[in-house]
Amino acid sequence: MRRAIVGALASGVRDFRYMPDTHGITAAAVNEFGGEANFVPVETTHTASALDTIRAAESMRAEGCGAVVTLGGDGTNRAFALGWQDAPLVPVSTGTNNVFPTMVEATVAGSAAGLVASGNIPLERVARQVKAVHVEIEGERDDIALVDAVLAADRFVGSRAIWGGERLREAVLTRAEPPAVGITSIGGLLAPLAPDEDEALHLTLGPGEGGVSVLAPIAPGMYEPIAVRSHQRLALGDPVTVTGPGVLAFDGERERVLKPGQGATLRVARDGPWVIDVHAALSYAACTGLYSEEVSGPDGSPEA
Repeated sequence: MRRAIVGALASGVRDFRYMPDTHGITAAAVNEFGGEANFVPVETTHTASALDTIRAAESMRAEGCGAVVTLGGDGTNRAFALGWQDAPLVPVSTGTNNVFPTMVEATVAGSAAGLVASGNIPLERVARQVKAVHVEIEGERDDIALVDAVLAADRFVGSRAIWGGERLREAVLTRAEPPAVGITSIGGLLAPLAPDEDEALHLTLGPGEGGVSVLAPIAPGMYEPIAVRSHQRLALGDPVTVTGPGVLAFDGERERVLKPGQGATLRVARDGPWVIDVHAALSYAACTGLYSEEVSGPDGSPEA
């Protein structure tokens, strides 16, 4: 957290909003910077659950934040997107499942966010809006996933993470990359789909004639053979309908129960967060001289 702040300060940011956490991690970090900048906690709930992140995201949007650094995994970023769907993000990988966020050093992550937030770099030059799975559940509120939405043959949410590939029934993926970990890895090892492709991937899971078995890392430290009956690419907006009973899992965590006969429709659209490319942002800064200035000699002329 301290390093991200240092990077943002170097990019010209002097006004910060942050989500207060139960362990006081952010508060301890900002206290080290004294009067260098203005640090203000945003309004949120205090439930020690994803609701805190959702509410903080809503507050940051209302406050007009120019860019956000998130520290966490797929679940953290999904929660943030529930509060601010098209937020300008630098997602730093610190979670369990880390398909959506990236492994990047926090100092330069803060620098990239600061370059966008300060207006030194237009967001559209160094970011791309990612895909999201929109989930419409019959008779209930809608939901969203950034990486994958999965139907599992369970009757209750129970433990949050998905365990046991034999219970998986259907999955809709926004991306399917071979080195990924999680449910999306099944598609990645069978029919790769890049995040920048304007398509989605639909998997029908479970044993069946003409299917295949994919040995996939469905969780950190866990490879498991997964039966796949069929797979097909979908155009953005194409609907996939699933029916309960079962549990819907989003980005690796079981979230919603479908009652017997209750339906849900899944569609993928490119209307999720704008993810800032750290390499592109700092390359742009280098090419435009944002971090350099001429040094004058004793007579006032520029030194070589």
